[in-house]
Amino acid sequence: MRKHLGRCGLAATLTAALVAGTAVPAPAAAHHDRRLQVAVDDLHDLGITGVQGLTRVDGDTVRARAGVGDLERGSPVPLDGHFRMGSNTKTFVSVVVLQLVGEGRLSLDDTVERWLPGVVSGNGNDGRRITVRNLLQHTSGLYNYTRDITALGSQEGYLAHRYDHYEAADLVALATKHGPDFAPGTRWDYSNTNYILAGMIIERATGRTWATEVRARVLQPLGLRHTSEPGDRPSLPAPHAKGYHQWAPGGTLYDTTRFNPTVADAAGSLITTPTDLARFWQALQRGRLLKPRQMAQLHETVLADTWQDFIPGARYGLGIMFIPNRCGGYWSHGGDVPGMSTANAVDADGDRVAILSLSTQLADEDAAGAVSQRTSRLMDDVICGSE
Repeated sequence: MRKHLGRCGLAATLTAALVAGTAVPAPAAAHHDRRLQVAVDDLHDLGITGVQGLTRVDGDTVRARAGVGDLERGSPVPLDGHFRMGSNTKTFVSVVVLQLVGEGRLSLDDTVERWLPGVVSGNGNDGRRITVRNLLQHTSGLYNYTRDITALGSQEGYLAHRYDHYEAADLVALATKHGPDFAPGTRWDYSNTNYILAGMIIERATGRTWATEVRARVLQPLGLRHTSEPGDRPSLPAPHAKGYHQWAPGGTLYDTTRFNPTVADAAGSLITTPTDLARFWQALQRGRLLKPRQMAQLHETVLADTWQDFIPGARYGLGIMFIPNRCGGYWSHGGDVPGMSTANAVDADGDRVAILSLSTQLADEDAAGAVSQRTSRLMDDVICGSE
């Protein structure tokens, strides 16, 4: 779940047990190797307890890591460990919706009311005015339910509610207690509520859960054996780094690895590895998942109005972002959950891809900004081929 779960501040001095970074280069990728290793080392120095990354440029794959996977034990970050991808889940869900569009089973112009009668109503919310396209593109105006999730606001709230189970309808009900932020189609603002509803529409259209459809339509065809939807399971598969969350600037880092991911559902519950996520992004951009018409729809973007201050020029398609840079731009979708974040970039042809998993959320805005800037610099260097 992106943005509203927060990026948190610079950690206090980390344990002396932090291990040196380790890179595994492809034979012909010496510079490629150095670029990734320098980046993960820098991110660790900025306060991220553990970083793992993967880059692939024209077939050459490099993996690198820095820091520790467990502050108490001082164990290294796994080179290709599992992590919660957060809102990158939205891209997978959007792909399934667009496949259904390509099969003629639903339309982007269908209303929410058409598929989910009465679900979006009250307090000025009107599912008759919100289309499937509005959901996927974050132009619905629906309130973002994650603002009301107690477990995301403090350490006390996290400990008290981290194992709470939520049904999708519960999450939508949290959102519709509030009026809409704007009329559908008139503005853009990120709302996890949109993708909870998209997951519900997938189930109504197919008779199967969104997670089952993602598995059948995306994970299995691409051989993504290490990507999964955990349901109520609060733990991560081994190997994995622990996630650490800092609730206040300069505060303690708390282990937030375990929580019930039903709070994220179709907006952000998937678990993956760098290798699997890189394969997904390359397959998507190479046209292996969508027909040409649906690929074009995926990439039809609008200005991401409320993100311009921290990602200038960012545009949002249907579950995918376009981020401009010095060589044009790249496609992406990051994600944040308590204690973990992921960043990625892929070029238009799927030939260049970068994946980062960061196992700390920092509370200080300046520190989090420095992490974001260093992350973006790596993405630019990989996509643009910087020397």
